[in-house]
Amino acid sequence: MAYHETFRISDAVPQAADRRRGVKARRRFIFYGLALVLLLLAGWYLLGMLLAPKAKRPPPPPVKVAIAQRRDVTVTQKTIGTVVSPAMVQVTAQVTGKLLAANFHEGDIVRKGQLLFQVDPAPYQAQVAQAEGQLARDTATLANDRLDLARYQALATQNAISNQQLATQVAKVKSDEGVVESDKAAVQSARINLNFTRIVSPIDGKTGPILIQPGNVIPAVSANSQPLVTITQVQPIKVSFMLPQNGLAQIQNQFNQHRLMAVVPIAGADGGVEKAPVNFVSNVVSAASGTIELRAEFPNTDMRLVPGQTVTVSVAINQIPGATVVPRDAVNLGPDNSFVLVVGKDGKAYSKTVTVLNDDGVNDAIQGDVKPGDQVVTEGQLRVTPGQAVRVVRPGRRGGQGGKTTGPQLAARASRQPGGAGP
Repeated sequence: MAYHETFRISDAVPQAADRRRGVKARRRFIFYGLALVLLLLAGWYLLGMLLAPKAKRPPPPPVKVAIAQRRDVTVTQKTIGTVVSPAMVQVTAQVTGKLLAANFHEGDIVRKGQLLFQVDPAPYQAQVAQAEGQLARDTATLANDRLDLARYQALATQNAISNQQLATQVAKVKSDEGVVESDKAAVQSARINLNFTRIVSPIDGKTGPILIQPGNVIPAVSANSQPLVTITQVQPIKVSFMLPQNGLAQIQNQFNQHRLMAVVPIAGADGGVEKAPVNFVSNVVSAASGTIELRAEFPNTDMRLVPGQTVTVSVAINQIPGATVVPRDAVNLGPDNSFVLVVGKDGKAYSKTVTVLNDDGVNDAIQGDVKPGDQVVTEGQLRVTPGQAVRVVRPGRRGGQGGKTTGPQLAARASRQPGGAGP
């Protein structure tokens, strides 16, 4: 029995050893398998990186540029003006009577002294004749009384008449002289009224509509009498406009130097504009609007300006000598200030802070770190980050490499520009 137990124990020992070797073999298999998988994954990743296409850098954004220039700049202010006539006259009859004729057409240009209307002169001719007859009669009476006075004076020296008779004759002669003077005034008044039947133009100007047509009887003259026609002076003519009082010092300086000019754009005029010197600056600033009135007188030879017309007026109020000028599109408005993107010699765009001195709607006169000759970006700013390389597109070209400048070409061209911008 002891033998059999010894045999079983001796058989069990090899079996346990076999099991331990099997476990170790499985562990090595699992370990080597995991290691192989990791190696395969690492190889696959490295192979993918080697075979994957390289990521392309985005191309420089295209921009258009202009060259900053140095020149004298005229500071102008634009405003709305109104054309006003220097003289507007309502022609009214000064005598009553039948209106016989109008010797012009509505809208005609008339001259001072030109006959416009004719009132029936017959009643006034009769008044002149009557006054002249009365004058002739009283003149004859005066002459006769003067002869009597001479005789009375001769008789008085001989004491042939009393002093009372002589004094009476002297008084009668003086009375006759007064009557004659009154008659002369009556004749003059009648002749004036006769002249008033010829209604002439008091000024040079353009006529309006005829308000009382020939054939009508002109009513008695009064303060409320209806005018026959209105005449408006149109040559020369004035343009009235207002400017803010904050430029009053510059306005007065230019006015005193006779350099304050008003420019009005008019279609069809030579150069498309009419120019005239400002000849009036008001003596008071409007408290309601804070503006001051100015007026300029235009010859208006072609009569393109009409009273009451609204026009745009530009006035040069200052000069900026040697200003740096860039296109208006090159100036960008930032959160705190204005800036300009300048393309440097290295082909990159850099932001330069500027102050706008004048904006005429096309170009800006600026002050800041921009020099004449710098290339300033006028189009494509939204695609550019300061310090980023850009591709300059020359104006007047469409597409193709022939219309673009990149990299070394841009740097070489910028290096030839005087005062080219850099970082």
